[in-house]
Amino acid sequence: MNTSVKAWIRAFRLRTLPLSLASIFLGSWLAAAQGSFRWQVFFWCVLTTMLLQILSNLANDYGDFVHGADTATGRQGPARAVQSGIISPQAMQRGILICALLTFGAGIALLYTAFSGFQPIFWLFLGLGLASIAAAITYTAGAKPYGYIGLGDLSVLIFFGWVGVIGSYYLHTLAWQTMLLLPATACGLLAVAVLNINNIRDIHSDKAAGKRSIPVRLGTDRAVLYHWLLLGGALGCALVYALLLRKGFYPLLFVGAVPALVRNGLAVSRLRNHPSIDLYLKQMALSALLFVTLLGLGVYLAS
Repeated sequence: MNTSVKAWIRAFRLRTLPLSLASIFLGSWLAAAQGSFRWQVFFWCVLTTMLLQILSNLANDYGDFVHGADTATGRQGPARAVQSGIISPQAMQRGILICALLTFGAGIALLYTAFSGFQPIFWLFLGLGLASIAAAITYTAGAKPYGYIGLGDLSVLIFFGWVGVIGSYYLHTLAWQTMLLLPATACGLLAVAVLNINNIRDIHSDKAAGKRSIPVRLGTDRAVLYHWLLLGGALGCALVYALLLRKGFYPLLFVGAVPALVRNGLAVSRLRNHPSIDLYLKQMALSALLFVTLLGLGVYLAS
């Protein structure tokens, strides 16, 4: 494979895609439980979300390089493409622009398919889509990246939880349920847990670069406690939702993923900001995907 192609694939950070798709899968399972699942909507949801995640990864690669969070000596995780010189800053800027345009195009196709044309609700969702693209880019890129003042966790909760789950559900069903805030919050909190591991790993380099992530603000010990609260909060939201449904055992299938979450919490407690904690980023992402898949499948089977 061409070296340049390999560099871009590496910069895409494909291992982050399962986490980004977790909210789409959950929203789609919940829509299927209502008999309103649509394959075309699902396809465009998946494509748009994957492109949005890749856009975020490229922007983070560029933004952390520009702001000094990625250095050859300070970074604990895998080397980034711009930082290592594999992709130039100018080429990464072009890549970000192209990916943003592709994401926008896929989003337009998604909304047109879901709403069968340019209905008034189309423009509301278009606004959400543009906000998602802006959030993906400005997390670490731009003059005032919000990830550098500790707002990354809130953004992940909003877009990987509430917008992802409830938005995809609505695109399938064209309906709203207040109770969906519970599974959407559970999904979002697990996504925040993934970000928290990343930020615990990078706590020293982030502090040196002036990036005030939640672990930098809290310190390592309290960041570990925060991690357990995220896992427990997700479990609690899912449990309350399953019990409120009153549909028997099936909605509780997500309990099967609890051992994986406990394993992750114990690893974070043990390793803290040791470089090997990076191994548990992928494990947390896959655990989150397993959790929400079992939750959605359980609700579907109980319908």
